[in-house]
Order: sequence, then structure tokens, then C-alpha cells
Amino acid sequence: MPLKENIRIISNETKGEIEKNAILMNYIYRNNITDDLVHAGKLGTPLLKIGYGTPKIMITAGIHGNELPPQIAAIRVIDNLLDKEMNGTLYVIPFAVPHATMENSRRFKGIDMNRAASKGGFISNSIINTIKSLKISAVGDFHSTKPGSNPGIQSVFCSKKPCYESYLMAEHITENTSSKMIVHEEAGRVYNGALEDECNLEGIPAVTCEVVSRNGVVDPKSPEKSYLQMMYYLDYFNII
Repeated sequence: MPLKENIRIISNETKGEIEKNAILMNYIYRNNITDDLVHAGKLGTPLLKIGYGTPKIMITAGIHGNELPPQIAAIRVIDNLLDKEMNGTLYVIPFAVPHATMENSRRFKGIDMNRAASKGGFISNSIINTIKSLKISAVGDFHSTKPGSNPGIQSVFCSKKPCYESYLMAEHITENTSSKMIVHEEAGRVYNGALEDECNLEGIPAVTCEVVSRNGVVDPKSPEKSYLQMMYYLDYFNII
């Protein structure tokens, strides 16, 4: 089954059979584009392009394969936007590490990919390189957090330096959702190697959005809350 023209694979190392995660697939809308993306996961990390022109922004989900709500929400965003007029280009990575999603695992090859974005040879670093090569204007990295963990609440992480727009993006999302803004004065000081921080350090404004759900399962309303965070991220750029 060939890939559609608007889907590319940015890393072959991460390939996995996403459909083996029965919990995830139970929440995935099945249609042609969904099937294409699930198929693409067998080849590696899929990147989908929707729309054209500027601004060019990105949504990523599944850096931690056992955080299911944002991966579900990313598919719903794709499904919602395919037949809409857009003011710019959206790139979506719904399954950043298909093998970890297949295994319902936080780590890939024993490593937390959200602490490895500064190191060559890791998928999170490959995503950074893709962001730079595509001249992406901003990035939203979407996660879920289990109760009692860090942060353990619905939230949006951002930093003020070197990209103050990270703060402005987070402010917009939190003003319109039930999310708390968690602000760091400078990127990379607390979470070295996180995708969000490494983007900001490269001069590309980015935020990390979290909803509450236990690892490896889908707690009630968590995909809907992640979807809402994504839509207000898009709303900040007036892309729809």
C-alpha cells in the first residue's frame, strides 16, 4: 500500500504496528487518511502535511508512546481539518514513536525521547531537524500526565527566553481551556533535551500541553481535552 503524497516518513528506526495497541485503536476514527497513517507507522515516524502557505506550524504527539489521549486527539484534528479552508500549513506527527505506541511504552529502546532531543541519532532530534528544514514557525508538543505525577494536572508548559512567543501561545491556550500555565524563565534549564525546550533554544517558539490520563489507558474526556488544547493552539495562529 503506497503512502499518500502528503505523508512522509522522517525516521525508519521507530517503525511499529500501531494497530496492535488495541486500547488506542478503539478510539481512532477509521477512514482512508487514518489507515494511511497507521500503515505509515509500519515504516517509521509519519509526518502529514495539511494546507499550504504561511504560517507553517506543527503538532506532535506520541513522544511517549503510552500517552494515548494526544495521539487520539491528533487524529481527530486531522479528520476535522481535511475538508476545511486553512490560512497556512499544518504539519502533524500523530505517532512520533510508532514502536513505543505499539508497545504502549513511555520509552523507546530504554530511553525517554523527550530527554534526547538535543542528541543526534534519536527521533526527537530528527523531529527538530525536520522542523528546521521545513522552516516551521511554531510547535505544539502534546502529552498526557498521570494523576500524582509531574505535573499531574492539565497544563501548558512554556518559557519566556529566548522565545517570548512561547509564553504568548501558552497564555492563549490556557485562557481558553481548563489548563494551568507553567512558566519557565529560560528554556532548557529544567527539562534539558525536551522537544519543546530544544525548539525554543533554536529560536522556534514551542509549548508542551498536558492533559490528565493514566499511562497506557484513556481516561474519560482526556482526548477531548487534548483536542481542545490543539484547536486553541491553531486558533492562536488563525490558521482555521
